[in-house]
Amino acid sequence: MLKELFRIYPQPAKAQAKVLEELVAGGSNTLFGKTYGLDSVRSAEDFSRKVPLHDYDALEPYIKRLLSGENYLLWGQKCRYFAKSSGTSSSKSKFIPVTPDNLHKCHLRGFKMMLASYISSNHRSRLFLGKSLTIAGTLSFDPNTGLYSGDLSGVLMRNSPKAADLFRIPKRSVALISDFDRKIAEINRLYAKSDVTSIAGVPAWNLLMIERLMELNNVSNLCELWPNMELFMHGGTGFGPYRETFRRLIPSERMHYLENYNASEGYFAFQDDLSDPGMLLTLNNGVYYEFIPMSRLEEAQRDASLIRSGEPAAGKYYGFDTLDTVRTGVDYAMVISTNAGLWRYLIGDCVRFTSLNPYKIIITGRTKLFINAFGEELMIGNTDRAIEIVSARFGVRVREYTVAPVFLPSGGAHQWLIEFIGKVPDTEAFADGLDRELQELNSDYEAKRTHTHTMERLRLTVVPEMTFVRWMESQGKKGGQNKVPRLSNDRKIVDAILAMLQ
Repeated sequence: MLKELFRIYPQPAKAQAKVLEELVAGGSNTLFGKTYGLDSVRSAEDFSRKVPLHDYDALEPYIKRLLSGENYLLWGQKCRYFAKSSGTSSSKSKFIPVTPDNLHKCHLRGFKMMLASYISSNHRSRLFLGKSLTIAGTLSFDPNTGLYSGDLSGVLMRNSPKAADLFRIPKRSVALISDFDRKIAEINRLYAKSDVTSIAGVPAWNLLMIERLMELNNVSNLCELWPNMELFMHGGTGFGPYRETFRRLIPSERMHYLENYNASEGYFAFQDDLSDPGMLLTLNNGVYYEFIPMSRLEEAQRDASLIRSGEPAAGKYYGFDTLDTVRTGVDYAMVISTNAGLWRYLIGDCVRFTSLNPYKIIITGRTKLFINAFGEELMIGNTDRAIEIVSARFGVRVREYTVAPVFLPSGGAHQWLIEFIGKVPDTEAFADGLDRELQELNSDYEAKRTHTHTMERLRLTVVPEMTFVRWMESQGKKGGQNKVPRLSNDRKIVDAILAMLQ
């Protein structure tokens, strides 16, 4: 794996050209491929002109047919697995195809690359001398179609090599228990005395698991239970707000935190240097990357909609940035084409390049999860960083938060619902600090606060501990890959949580 990494990164354009060639070949004989003439694609420019931008709603008609048992609609393989993830505005959930190629040549391959990179950088690692604990989500089987759907973690667990069971816990029957609390109880019963060296998954649910295990075993930190713990492989949400809490719960000098960018749609990047927050982009995992500057996203989406409806696109904005033309410091909406049959697919994540040699990215937000109610253009990257900085300044820990606009007759403000762990700071002082830090991090927010005075200072509401867990449970989203939406342009989530607390 490492030899392959070293071979491809000096020639990124060549690696991506080969990926595009393989994707076009794999999709040409599908219904989608015939609709858009993939068999006549000879270059990246051909590809960008023939295939419009798609989001989930645009591909959903194909996916619904796949879910009914049809095949060869988006990719030239039968697809038995679908990763279920958060829904769009028009659908309760998204069902992302996971084809055999996507499973083995993207997801599992990316994970192997990440592990190989970690071991090569940590020669004294005991990772494989102990067990790796993953809290997988659920997976359902439909006997009528013979298809499986559920959390990506469940799909990967069911299809990972049998040899992985030598190092991984819990066993599959426990990992796929749907009730989160019962799952943790079983993990404690079976594995509290095991030699666990790593954990993996979404920070919020791992934090809840650690706290519960500490309580059940009457220990003050996780090192007392699992002294050889050395690695947390995390993703799904920004780790900044959780960092200090994990450091307190796992007070070990050898503990490492490794971010990886593994979504339902594919495995895209991982930290190859734990001192650098930038994640190394995987270039030969069956994913062809394009990038739209956030300043042009609306134009690109409008033109794509016109193309799909058969009308001439006003802006003719086909040529998104590729690795040849991206720049550091620019926020991009990431567009992927994959060996799961996602074609020029707007995944919904915003990324920023921190290095072009090699290509490294950080995730700065979501294309739909941001606040721009008053022109402030606030992204998750801003709010996560502000929470991390201000929490450290006040010596407090935040479990979770969500933000929504407050609409006032003469402008507006943001309302923050924050759940602290233990100590709660002076709320007015914390709100002042948070507001000032956001102005430092985001010039548009600063302008609305201090220049045009469109916005008032943020309003902070402290909610009781376990509020967000209770709310997620009420939504049927406790555990797995589910995440609290941290930013919203409307008040639905904030008002629902406040109503629950009454």
